Amino acid sequence: MTLRIFDTATRTLRDFEPVRAGHASIYLCGATPQAVPHIGHVRSGVAFDIVRRWLMAQGYDVALVRNVTDIDDKILTKAAEHDRPWWEWVSTHERHFTWAYDQLGVLPPSVEPRATGHVTQMVEYMERLMERGYAYVVDGSVYFDVAAWVATEGSDYGSLSGNRVDEMEQGESDNQGKRSPQDFALWKAAKPGEPSWPTPWGAGRPGWHLECSAMATWYLGETFDIHGGGLDLQFPHHENEIAQAHAAGDGFANYWMHNHWVTMAGEKMSKSLGNVLSVPHILELVRPVELRYYLGSAHYRSMLEYSEASLLEAAAGYRRIEDFLARVGPVELGEWTPEFAAAMDDDFAVPRALAEIHTAVRAGNSALAAGAGDDAVRLAASVRRMAAVLGVDPQDPQWAEGASISEGAMAALDVLVGAELQRRTTARKDKDWASADDVRDRLTAAGIDVTDTPDGPQWSLKN
Repeated sequence: MTLRIFDTATRTLRDFEPVRAGHASIYLCGATPQAVPHIGHVRSGVAFDIVRRWLMAQGYDVALVRNVTDIDDKILTKAAEHDRPWWEWVSTHERHFTWAYDQLGVLPPSVEPRATGHVTQMVEYMERLMERGYAYVVDGSVYFDVAAWVATEGSDYGSLSGNRVDEMEQGESDNQGKRSPQDFALWKAAKPGEPSWPTPWGAGRPGWHLECSAMATWYLGETFDIHGGGLDLQFPHHENEIAQAHAAGDGFANYWMHNHWVTMAGEKMSKSLGNVLSVPHILELVRPVELRYYLGSAHYRSMLEYSEASLLEAAAGYRRIEDFLARVGPVELGEWTPEFAAAMDDDFAVPRALAEIHTAVRAGNSALAAGAGDDAVRLAASVRRMAAVLGVDPQDPQWAEGASISEGAMAALDVLVGAELQRRTTARKDKDWASADDVRDRLTAAGIDVTDTPDGPQWSLKN
């Protein structure tokens, strides 16, 4: 089956046809480091890490560029509120993001460019736009002329987000000097007390949208494969990136992918709502691999509604995989199943892929119970291979480090705990709730978590 990707720009599933055979190029809008990252921030990193891993597993040489917006109105405001230099503030929180990505097993990007390191490329981009008649200067600021671009044959402004041009609000606070409210800043003239860089039109700092168009094409070429980011970036950010790039004569991205939000009580997780759950806080509840499993378990285009119950349920799901592999012992990576590959080729349908992994886990547990060791090993190898594509292979060194219980001890413990769970099951059938609760309390006191599932009670060691 051919890999098919849902392209936001066309709103269709399209066969993936890379610009260069055997290569895949991805630009991912990364962090604006103004605070400690919450799980809504890092969901994008996990989602596109899975995309990258599947492309790599298919034999592609993948180049992934994930930028850092290191100069921004919000960064300047936060730094000023805390009486810190802007460069120190952004560097401190950039390290927090890097730590969070590392904790969740997100592979490092091929390159992680910063906006402030690419002013030269931005100036060249603005010069190209001016030569073509799509940008103008007002008192040292440079604006993109939306009306001029919209009037051009072949203009597709508004097509990505589905917005009407006359209804668009750029959300920029400084509109003085613009020819139209629809125009947006490519370059902002210097203000007292703010950092600035020299340009032919005066000192200033980059506009948000210009940064990504300049960096994406600098590293990946004028036309590349995939541009990704959060759903909230469709407008104005990605819409304006496309306008700049196409107006400058670049083909830009062939596919647009957008991951949905993490929400709480139906609202997008954000600082303004006061419902932020930081990565360090969540990692007090579950292990890093369990948080990764949770963030990657929903389809990337689906909303992920956070609750502690759903987080712990996902952690229990991961532990069922982990427990099965621990019972089998170390195995080499095997082969994924056709059903797993079909799911991943269908726009990275991770929920179906996880269902296939758990089907193999149940079959493996049945094989162990029947004494069919060879079948169990084969299934375990397949489980490892599929879990590795999703970045949650329990026997990967990143997740296996710190394991303090041997294979033999785990097998012995499984027998003992299994007997206790059987007594609990019998007590529950007899409606002897006191005895059932007593079993669970003893296991809890011994550091063993019990989770009731449709497949029966499952146990795992506490963190």
